[in-house]
Amino acid sequence: MRRRDFTIGLSLATVIQSVRAQQPLKLRRIAIVIPAGPVNMISETGPRIYKALFSELRRLGYLEGQNLAIERYSGEGRPEGFANLAREIVNRNPDVIVASSNPVALAIRAATTAIPIVWIGVEPIRVGLAMSLGRPGGNVTGVTTDARYEIVGKQLQILKEAVPWASKIAFLNMPTATYRQNMQPIRAAGEQLAISLTEMLVRQSVPSEYKRVFAELGQDRPDAIIVSALGDLVPYTSLIVELVEKSHLPAIYPYREYVEVGGLMCYQNDPDELGRRMADDVHEILSGAKPGDIPIYQPTKFELVINLNTAKTLGLTIPSLLLARADEVIE
Repeated sequence: MRRRDFTIGLSLATVIQSVRAQQPLKLRRIAIVIPAGPVNMISETGPRIYKALFSELRRLGYLEGQNLAIERYSGEGRPEGFANLAREIVNRNPDVIVASSNPVALAIRAATTAIPIVWIGVEPIRVGLAMSLGRPGGNVTGVTTDARYEIVGKQLQILKEAVPWASKIAFLNMPTATYRQNMQPIRAAGEQLAISLTEMLVRQSVPSEYKRVFAELGQDRPDAIIVSALGDLVPYTSLIVELVEKSHLPAIYPYREYVEVGGLMCYQNDPDELGRRMADDVHEILSGAKPGDIPIYQPTKFELVINLNTAKTLGLTIPSLLLARADEVIE
């Protein structure tokens, strides 16, 4: 190539780059909806699943305030308002809606079959969110934590190891559409360990409801407590741990955040893995994929974390074999 041609080529490339730099980045809009709690928890300083979600989106090139706009919504713990909230979000027509929990996703799905939904929850086929895990069809994909029912069985085993005398365990939960059916395998797992399960049901994920169910423990007290993995409960992690502490009962939780604020122990899916997979689904959709063609992901990583300080406060001696299996011990 002659020097003059080379110089022209460089000049042309510079002009093209300058024009591209002046063109605005295509703005993509995502709505993220949680069932309860303040919307400011949907951030990189919030629960680990959201830290991982935002971190992965950034790694994939989506920068909030530049080429990404995020609209944050909360159902404020009141399921009766989910339908109205869903219609409000759909009317704003975001590119993708990220829905946490089955009730939120079902409300949004009822409001739109066109806007893609990336969801995290359980039993997508049974509740009608997907045709199959490999090819969900429709406008919903995401992450299923169906294994959490097996996880509850594992939590019962761990709790029995830590509290060998426990024969009656309360399950802090919400009365979702399928919770009765889901309790059957959990009760069966308890029976194998000579454990009877009682229910502590909050009707709404609001502070007054948590205080009510703990106040009603009364004389018919359980020996220990299991806290449900429902996303509705997560915004009140600190309150739940505080109420468990006041009851002087050992408890096992679904997420590390509970242990970090004083809970005894948790056995959980890896929330970092879940957040990253949800971000990957968002990226695929924004890149042109149809949600119905994206397989629903089933998590494979689990963690056991034990807080020895809390064990000492409760007067518990955690067996050495259980401590050896823990992924982390907080002292």
